[in-house]
Amino acid sequence: MNRAAREAVLYGGLLSAAVFIYLLIRHYGDQLPTPMRAPADLGVAGGPAGGHDADVMLHILVALAVIIAVARAGGMLFRFLGQPAVVGEIVSGIMLGPSLLGRVWPAAFAYILPPTVAPFLDVLAQLGIILYMFLVGLELDQGMVAKRGETAVAISHASIVTPFLLGSLLALVLYPQVAAAGIPFTGFSLFIGVSMSVTAFPVLSRILTDLGINKTPLGITALTCAAVDDVTAWCLLAVVVGVVEAHGTGSLITAAMAIAYIAFMIVLVRPTVARLTVHQENAGRLTQGMMAIVFVLLMLSALATDLIGIHAMFGAFALGAIIPSDSKLAHDMTDRLEDVLVVLLLPTFFALTGLRTRIGLVSGTEAWMLCGLTIAVASIGKFGGSFVAARLTGLGWRDASALGVLMNTRGMAELIVLNIGLQLRVINPRVFAMLVIMSLVTTLATSPLLYLIRRDEIAAAKPDREIPRLSWRRHLNLRKRALDAPG
Repeated sequence: MNRAAREAVLYGGLLSAAVFIYLLIRHYGDQLPTPMRAPADLGVAGGPAGGHDADVMLHILVALAVIIAVARAGGMLFRFLGQPAVVGEIVSGIMLGPSLLGRVWPAAFAYILPPTVAPFLDVLAQLGIILYMFLVGLELDQGMVAKRGETAVAISHASIVTPFLLGSLLALVLYPQVAAAGIPFTGFSLFIGVSMSVTAFPVLSRILTDLGINKTPLGITALTCAAVDDVTAWCLLAVVVGVVEAHGTGSLITAAMAIAYIAFMIVLVRPTVARLTVHQENAGRLTQGMMAIVFVLLMLSALATDLIGIHAMFGAFALGAIIPSDSKLAHDMTDRLEDVLVVLLLPTFFALTGLRTRIGLVSGTEAWMLCGLTIAVASIGKFGGSFVAARLTGLGWRDASALGVLMNTRGMAELIVLNIGLQLRVINPRVFAMLVIMSLVTTLATSPLLYLIRRDEIAAAKPDREIPRLSWRRHLNLRKRALDAPG
């Protein structure tokens, strides 16, 4: 038996074992007593906008202005502290919600983010997620994945299967204590498992770049694993959403339609996109007409997956993934969309997540112990799965440890999963808040832990990375001297 055949057998055995273990967990979970709590809701005290149109527009403009300003300030602060800016933007969004602003200054919270604003923010946030997933697809370097495919697939899939199964086991503990009434164990356990499995590829890339090790063998391996992890996790989430939203034979129909959609994208849409990329190379610049064509394809692809029942963002990701990442079209679209996405749409999504996050629901010793258990299970699953697989593929102890820490980065990807779970009412606001805390803790821990493990390598890149900071300090010193000078 050749090497490819052995790997196929091992991979099939891994998937079969994972499915068997999950079915065993589900068997015991289905025997748990059904929770009798209130049904899950979206966690936002909003609904259809009411009141005078001018008043609604006033509050929307005020809300967006505050969201953008606070997000930028939070991003700058966290970047100064050595964390990715996106983490600061996420924290800023949560601070604008009932967990902080609504608690310390209720009047300001009611004026800036009244219930009538929430539906409009939701529309902008959903558009932001669609564009974000499109850009994630554009950044997917399939050539890099192909070069390191064997190692990347082994590590990334181990880092998904292990936390998924541990998360499903955790669901046995969480389900009778925090799940809402009417939620079947299968849907609850699947979403808990997926929430433990994701890795935030863009955040991980930002961390590696900020530390100056994105071009090192470790950085390239981590980026490749995260890219494979990204694709696998989103596909897994699509399956889970299809299972939750469909019942009985409906789930089989959803799966068949999803497969047909993927085949359509590869067989028919991909050659069309290839011709568009060639046209863009010859044109030399991205015209408005070309942008219109790409946007129409993007919206149609998102619409198709939404109608199938696996969420619109998967269609956006699929379209981005079939556009070559090294093409001029991909680079130009990224340049045009990234600023609007980062400055306006993603902070709006973070603010909406903040409106849905009520950390006060995690109260009492028992609740915080469950939250701590969730953080521990998520970290052990991600780190342990990645570490063991990395060691088995020949990486050393330090590289395997660093890779395990990096794959434990969640950030934005986790928030997308959690918001989908909350919208489908599979998880309730209390579970949502616990998992948001888990996402923040695991992401914030990445940079410090990585520095402890790879201090020498990071220090070697430090002089290059400190030049901008030294220039900034020198600018402040010169300005201070000028202000202190007489006359």
